[in-house]
Amino acid sequence: MSLSTDGQLIDVLEYAGENYSHAEKLHVFIKQIFDQNKLKVSDLDAVAVSMGPGSYTGLRIGVSAAKGLAYTLNIPLIAVSTLEVLARKIHTNDAYIIPVIDARRMEVYSAVYDTQYHLVRKVKADLLEENPFKSYLNEKTVIFVGDAVPKLQNFLSHSNAIFSDKRFPSAKEMCQPAYQKFLKQNFENTAYFEPFYLKDFIITKKKLIIN
Repeated sequence: MSLSTDGQLIDVLEYAGENYSHAEKLHVFIKQIFDQNKLKVSDLDAVAVSMGPGSYTGLRIGVSAAKGLAYTLNIPLIAVSTLEVLARKIHTNDAYIIPVIDARRMEVYSAVYDTQYHLVRKVKADLLEENPFKSYLNEKTVIFVGDAVPKLQNFLSHSNAIFSDKRFPSAKEMCQPAYQKFLKQNFENTAYFEPFYLKDFIITKKKLIIN
């Protein structure tokens, strides 16, 4: 999770241990990040959350916490695609960016982004046996990023393919897209919002956001 103001990162707290329990740690982390920055939860102007696709349990816990904060504080809820957050870990001047999240079996959740993180192809579940990225690879360099990269490498060999070693989305990369949605007042309905399951949570301050 992270705190940001006007789209700029203030602080981030992340832990990716194998035995990490989101349900047990998330609210502890929320308190910790505010305490160490001498801020109060009431300083928030919005709360943003990674909307998926991804782990059912992780999404459910994150979205529940974000909705609880937004409802209690009567502040906007912002949702950012998990795949866009992954894509923003890559900086390139001339390549497609394809974030890939493991969807079990021979599938991956993916989308295609340009160098400015604009969506080129919408989010979908791709079957690796169908070589779903062939047209993009034949056009120019493609950078793959995400936890499904090792699986993808078993199926794909192409001179235009670059495989990033970055595996997981970070709340650090949520700051800018969350702030842009904040400025446009592109908010979710807190009561009815549900994660995008398809088959990592942000906070903001007077212009401060929790990612």
